[in-house]
Amino acid sequence: MTLQFTGTDSYVATEDLTIAVNAAVTLERPLLVKGEPGTGKTELARQVAAGLGLPMLEWNVKSTTRAQQGLYEYDAVSRLRDSQLGEERVHDVSNYIRQGKLWQAFTAEGKVVLLIDEIDKADIEFPNDLLQELDRMEFHVYETGATITARQRPIVIITSNNEKELPDAFLRRCFFHYIRFPDLETMKRIVAVHHPGIKESLLSAALTQFFELREMDGLKKKPSTSEVLDWLKLLLAEDLSAEDLRRDGPNALPKLHGALLKNEQDVQLFERLAFMARGRR
Repeated sequence: MTLQFTGTDSYVATEDLTIAVNAAVTLERPLLVKGEPGTGKTELARQVAAGLGLPMLEWNVKSTTRAQQGLYEYDAVSRLRDSQLGEERVHDVSNYIRQGKLWQAFTAEGKVVLLIDEIDKADIEFPNDLLQELDRMEFHVYETGATITARQRPIVIITSNNEKELPDAFLRRCFFHYIRFPDLETMKRIVAVHHPGIKESLLSAALTQFFELREMDGLKKKPSTSEVLDWLKLLLAEDLSAEDLRRDGPNALPKLHGALLKNEQDVQLFERLAFMARGRR
């Protein structure tokens, strides 16, 4: 049976994104997804799993994460402690092998979606250290002598915030897709999923301010999709109208701006621009 992702009721997938997902599934290659933080890269993996009716495994990468941890970890300290205590289990080294997410994906009873989230947070060698395992879908456990081979090739989705360049050898093995920031019409569809029934006047005023904010020169951190959804949730909770969003001057701070602006430099930039706007009146 051919798996085909078409999006879900709770996730707006653009046509180019669904094409990318299905191409990666057909080619049986990892899907490498890049894009601004907050554009739904991690959520994509969850929705692919939901849309295809598959279980999902999630490997969250940190700056200290090593590729080996995705395969397995050998707990030599626990084995040494048990040997000192005279434990029987010490004679079976497999008792001290902890399975990583790739091992779990390889040995799952059926096909799974494996998310390797924010791969660019790790050391530059991290992607290269996974090349063979992702290519051959098997790895060797040196402590036991066993070879772990995938029963079925998992659907691998890898996300990156573009914090560092990934090696060419790794990129060659992936199907790549960049999630562009949603345009106005796509954003309206996304909002409709999360805030159905929002008044058109409020939505229009809020999104106008939001996109004006993103286009400002000098902004250190542009607000993301997830942040505009939070902002709209607050506007609805406060029962604000389009009229309430009117600002004191063209560059004054938006209402409840703490949902959109996440550092003091950007707040100060807005305040300076508002002061300058008032001075020109």
